[in-house]
Amino acid sequence: MRPDPNDDEAEVEKRVESKALDTIGAGVIACRPMTFPSFSAATAVVPDPDLPGRWSGNVEAGWDVVGNAHGGYLLSIAARALSAATERPDPVTITAHYLSPGRPGPVTVDTTVLRAGRRFATANATVIAGDRPLLAVLGTFGDLGDEVRGPELVSGGPPDLPAPDDCVRVVPGDPFPPAFMAKVDLRLHPDDARFLGGTRSGTPRIRGWFRLLDDEPMTTNSLLCAVDAFPPTIFNSDLPIGWTPTVELTAHVRARPEPGWMACGFTTMFVSGGFLEADGEIWDRTGRLVAQSRQLALVPRS
Repeated sequence: MRPDPNDDEAEVEKRVESKALDTIGAGVIACRPMTFPSFSAATAVVPDPDLPGRWSGNVEAGWDVVGNAHGGYLLSIAARALSAATERPDPVTITAHYLSPGRPGPVTVDTTVLRAGRRFATANATVIAGDRPLLAVLGTFGDLGDEVRGPELVSGGPPDLPAPDDCVRVVPGDPFPPAFMAKVDLRLHPDDARFLGGTRSGTPRIRGWFRLLDDEPMTTNSLLCAVDAFPPTIFNSDLPIGWTPTVELTAHVRARPEPGWMACGFTTMFVSGGFLEADGEIWDRTGRLVAQSRQLALVPRS
């Protein structure tokens, strides 16, 4: 959910750091009435009748962080176009490089299918607003509805979370938390939500629950939004607080999620050289791992 790395970093940090803690308060803030299309409608694309491989979509107002389109939301638009281009329903692995901030308005997605096999197809895409590229994407798509039998080894499990009603719901403020939070239901583990009141846990970790609003079902595409939806792990570190603009985001989708809450966890082990990584896991209500992610982000300047 990070502002774009090519935005004016000093201005972003000034807006964020001056308001973040004062505005967030206890983490549950009165939300101004807003109306948004569903996630499915907000990420919809249609083919260009004159240019094969080109798709048209729209960045909807409100799906933003500091006025810039939410990174996972932008990736989901690109993935919709790639899914249509490859004629495969599910992203299996997808990598995005963030080039420019996205603003509300029309976008085009230019796709090229690199290879189509029996089970998987690989393609790339560029999301463009006007003549400005926003996002470069490479993905492999398949059908995760097919039953795959084989050996399994699962040495981990979902994060240990209280019930959603016992977690801290994050809703939009002015300007923080961002407007994007009006569209999703995101609830933080109380131990990881202490930064909302100005006290950091000291561990760069964020855990919580995620779902779309109005009982909209989660899909493999909306998992791409979920892996980027949570506050930066650095908010709970003992380092200077600030936003961490995304340079690159990779997601591995392991299965189609069952309806309901997604249990999510994100951790950082290395903050060095002006970068940090955030590794994520998403588990559905059955306890099945449905997605993993790794994000490389810029560390805010001291």
